[in-house]
Amino acid sequence: MLTIRDLKMTLGGRTLFENASFQVNAGDRVALVGPNGAGKSTLFSIILKEKQPDSGVVERDAWTMVGYLPQEGEALGDETVLDVATGRVEELPGLVQRLHELEKTGEVSSAEYMEAHAKHDALTDPQVETKAKKMLRGLGYRDSDFDRKAREMSGGWVMRARLARLLVMEPDLLLLDEPTNHLDLLSLLWLQNYLKNYFGALLLISHDRQFMDEVVGQVHEISEKKLIAYTGNYTDYLRQREERYEQQLAAYKNQQREIQSLQEFADRFRAVPSKASQAMSKLKAIERMELIEKPQAPRKPFRFQIPEPPRGGQRVISLEGIHMAYGTHQVYRGLDLTVERSVRTVLVGPNGAGKSTLLKILAGVVEFQLGERKLGHNLKIGYFSQHRADTLDPEKTVLDEVLASAPAMREDEARGILGSFMFRKDDIFKKTAILSGGEKSRLNLVKFLVDPPNLLLMDEPTTHLDIQTVESLTLALERYAGTLVFISHDVHFIRHLASQVIHVNAGQVTTYAGGYDYFLEKTGALNDERAALTAA
Repeated sequence: MLTIRDLKMTLGGRTLFENASFQVNAGDRVALVGPNGAGKSTLFSIILKEKQPDSGVVERDAWTMVGYLPQEGEALGDETVLDVATGRVEELPGLVQRLHELEKTGEVSSAEYMEAHAKHDALTDPQVETKAKKMLRGLGYRDSDFDRKAREMSGGWVMRARLARLLVMEPDLLLLDEPTNHLDLLSLLWLQNYLKNYFGALLLISHDRQFMDEVVGQVHEISEKKLIAYTGNYTDYLRQREERYEQQLAAYKNQQREIQSLQEFADRFRAVPSKASQAMSKLKAIERMELIEKPQAPRKPFRFQIPEPPRGGQRVISLEGIHMAYGTHQVYRGLDLTVERSVRTVLVGPNGAGKSTLLKILAGVVEFQLGERKLGHNLKIGYFSQHRADTLDPEKTVLDEVLASAPAMREDEARGILGSFMFRKDDIFKKTAILSGGEKSRLNLVKFLVDPPNLLLMDEPTTHLDIQTVESLTLALERYAGTLVFISHDVHFIRHLASQVIHVNAGQVTTYAGGYDYFLEKTGALNDERAALTAA
């Protein structure tokens, strides 16, 4: 289906791949992993023929239809959500034009023509609208959303509609770049289950380790400019990678001991006439050796201790009779909620149910119409929103921001924590004004962790973080002594942190006094309801 051999790719003066090879066969489910900047998205561009490698072979079977979901999409015109999901405005006209062009030039037997024809057939199937609606429901859309203008919705919702279109076309090979980024928890679980039963092959980039554990059967790691294959899911890969490193390290050490022994013999006896020939043979033996390079140790999560926050009262914060509306849209009517000290609570529920609004009410950053918000003794709130740029001084450097947040912290400690959140070398001297959205998000995380509040409110804190950094954050928050209320669609993150689940839906909040698995056990009906929707 897809074969890459002896790939070499240099980008911006840096070699990403050197003699790299891998293969995807029909039905394979493969995760592509490696640190940010290793070349994962570049490899996708090579497979899609958007970039040309310096050398090497990239072969796709002529009959293979490839579907690609990028991390971000282009701007839209006046098409509706259903138009996007069926491709009849955005995708189909382009396919028709390309088919006509290839027919005029006589390229009707080319791989490009065959692939364009297969996509055209999928999008002109009489059942395409029914299939699109099924996918949209599974991804969290309501029927009333189908005729809405897509440009009126957030970028995340538009990406869901494009993902629905991809699933409608049913490509032989699906390339998904961070497909869970824009999904709420229920939609993520739906996609996870859908992909488990998908007939085609799957090649994905993801920072969600639980998603990869559930979906993939192979992992290809970009390491030392090569593509190293591992069998199994992400957890299997971590174990095998550690075993491989130990074996390589043992082989390297054994060879170094052998070289040292041969060299010592040669140095000792090369001037002794009766032993000179033996000494020379030892040196030649060293020359004939294929030297084993010292293996690079697998990157480990950075461990650091969050300072002890100020101690507060047992009742941290409470909401009584809260009425909250945006214009005519009523989000909450008579909401009551109490947050107790040291409890770690995750808010779950469909997008648009009011999870982020609830965090904002707790944080005191939105005005509600009725009710009372009562603060506990000695309360210090930290609110980590999805829009983080406003809390940074554009004239300060990354390092200055952290040191200003924790004046007692030594510079080397600050550098260590920043390094674990992917700020390395000269990155720490960048002005915050020029940071990307992801960099601003990570910097704000560091600021919270070095000067923690006793109530930490976090809205999707793992967005823009790679797996190792998510693991570092998880380890830090596990030892956090304060109270945590958070929203996340990262199941691994939720499982390790949440001691309580609050389900938010249609203005109602239901508390489950247990972790994520307890919540799933008690709410099997939620999955039945989503299954019924997708079957409709």
